[in-house]
Amino acid sequence: MANWNEILNEIQASGSTYDVVRRKYLKELYKLTGRNIIIYYSGWLQKPGVAGVELNDDDKNGFMNAIHGLDKSEGLDLFLHTPGGDTAATESLVDYLRSIFGTNIRAIIPQLALSAGSMIACACNEILMGKHSSLGPIDPQFQGVPAHGVIEEFRRACDEIRSDQAKIAIWQPIIAKYHPTLIGECEKSIIWSKEMVEEWLISGMLKNEENNKLIIENIIKELSDHALTKSHARHISYSKAKDIGLKVSLLEDNPELQEAVLSVHHSCIQTLSSTGAYKIIENQKGVAYIKMTAQVFVQQ
Repeated sequence: MANWNEILNEIQASGSTYDVVRRKYLKELYKLTGRNIIIYYSGWLQKPGVAGVELNDDDKNGFMNAIHGLDKSEGLDLFLHTPGGDTAATESLVDYLRSIFGTNIRAIIPQLALSAGSMIACACNEILMGKHSSLGPIDPQFQGVPAHGVIEEFRRACDEIRSDQAKIAIWQPIIAKYHPTLIGECEKSIIWSKEMVEEWLISGMLKNEENNKLIIENIIKELSDHALTKSHARHISYSKAKDIGLKVSLLEDNPELQEAVLSVHHSCIQTLSSTGAYKIIENQKGVAYIKMTAQVFVQQ
């Protein structure tokens, strides 16, 4: 017979009903693919304005927790549902994942992987998307303002003032809001993002493709050129991702896999919608790092 504390520990280890259901579908997906699974889910849609929903350096603690004890030879299927986040944290996370799994990483995009999420997807060997799934532009942002936009505006100001000195009075209060190093920071962040994605595509997804340099050049242009994407919020569909040269597969082509993936996705969204959780990093064994409003819950 189990005593009081043992029963309490068992209940706590089981988690909430949402945890039980989510882990059930994670195990079913693992049985189908035989590949390690880590879900990285942000609740930015359910809990807008909560600090920490974006990708940041603290997320690596969750990934370290989820990776410990996995059979690394099974590769990794990485679920990505994120609005993006910090460029440096993204670079560091990809370096860490590749140091463990090499390029044997497959990105699964059940709904949205935007900005830095799209960059991580480009670092994987393959991307799985549904007809409803979207990637997003990878142009860097400064406090919600596109770096490309800042540079374009500054160049426009220079051109207009050069041709008409009377425009100085119009542009002066706008330019005065820029801090001294803003233009340089914007230019460097754009170059940094492009170089990261280029290196990841060369060493991973498109390593064995003929004319990969031309393909990669087109991918980066389509994903990072603000003049083409028009908005950082632009959604890039499966067909568009495939057209620009990314190695993507359609979930609908494998109904059994699609059903298993969407079952995991829906259970994650239910968790984010109905509990205090705003970020979930978890593997197929139920090892979880769940960030709640005002707390972090780590479950082994």
